[in-house]
Amino acid sequence: MLDFNNSTFRGARVVMRVDFNVPLNPEFQVTDDTRIEAAVPTIRKIITDGGSVVLMSHLGRPKGGPEMKYSLSHVIPALRKYFPDTTIEFADDCISDEAFSKSSTLKGGEILLLENLRFYPEEEKGDKDFAAKLAKHGDIYINDAFGTAHREHASTATIASFFDKNHKGFGYLMNAEVENATKVLHGAESPVTAIVGGAKVSDKIQLLEKLIETMDNILIGGGMAYTFIAAKGGKIGKSLCESDYLDLALRILDKAAKNNTEVYLPSDSVIADKFAADASHKVVPSDQIPDEWMGLDIGPDAVKQYREVLLNSKIILWNGPMGVFEFEAFSNGTFAVAGAVADATDKGAFSLIGGGDSVSAINKSGLESRVSYVSTGGGAMLEMLEGKELPGIAAIKS
Repeated sequence: MLDFNNSTFRGARVVMRVDFNVPLNPEFQVTDDTRIEAAVPTIRKIITDGGSVVLMSHLGRPKGGPEMKYSLSHVIPALRKYFPDTTIEFADDCISDEAFSKSSTLKGGEILLLENLRFYPEEEKGDKDFAAKLAKHGDIYINDAFGTAHREHASTATIASFFDKNHKGFGYLMNAEVENATKVLHGAESPVTAIVGGAKVSDKIQLLEKLIETMDNILIGGGMAYTFIAAKGGKIGKSLCESDYLDLALRILDKAAKNNTEVYLPSDSVIADKFAADASHKVVPSDQIPDEWMGLDIGPDAVKQYREVLLNSKIILWNGPMGVFEFEAFSNGTFAVAGAVADATDKGAFSLIGGGDSVSAINKSGLESRVSYVSTGGGAMLEMLEGKELPGIAAIKS
């Protein structure tokens, strides 16, 4: 595998998979360029070395061919913000004669952005002929799109087979994502604590099974907590509960006990009389929720306990919110945990934020600069933490 950090790209033409699947407003302006910014260091190294870059990405979920609202031409202004003095070309197709003409005549220090890969159904099918055409855009392949590394698509996995091991590798972002996930799962320091939230146990089964093998502590919040509390015989009112998973919840708790992993469930909850921002709310023990009420956040005692565990941790993983943090009345648990993770990081802990809602929460709290690493790939990070081999990573290493 090509060592990106210690390689020079002078005179090289690099075809690079990025994740520019960014949100657009009705005027097709980028409203959050986090994913573009994340790819900038890798792009900058290549063009500063004197190489040229052919960028390819998907945007949205187009059906049956090109759609203007999903054109990657919309991201060029946001990209130019980071490269104001660089020539940035655009090809309105990713495998047309015009696209190949533009990529073959790129000069060192220039960038070409190809049109949306998913305008071709062959992309998501991992089609070999389509991948072979994409491979013609460069003599080196770099994958820096961690957010799509769990997809076995033409541009993320199949394309790598057309490059030998010395001409394919990861960019800075991919390297960082892999290294940080590995540090959480296999770090030498302890205690290691995972905060796992979200709505459903069923979404996090594989993650919990894996974490039990490596964590000293698991702090559970969000709707999924009430399935565990109900499984233990608690009264949870109208709180979210997956009745089909009660036995599994007990098996997870039993497995954790046998592995000396401490699982914490919220001792108290902020409950509501309806699922709404303006609901009446109060704090009660989590296993004593009245029949017509539902738990929507962890309570103050749980916050205090979780904070204490986090401040004594050396490595922290956070995946999933503690409650319905979109509603102000039920946001305290999530933001208090964010604060505790930041404070623990200040004390020297390593903290990894992985998963869309957790990333949103840490950003909304304004604490993203006080944690060690914020992952750009929700689904990909989740699968990696579950112990799965990601196609986009395996293709580079093979």
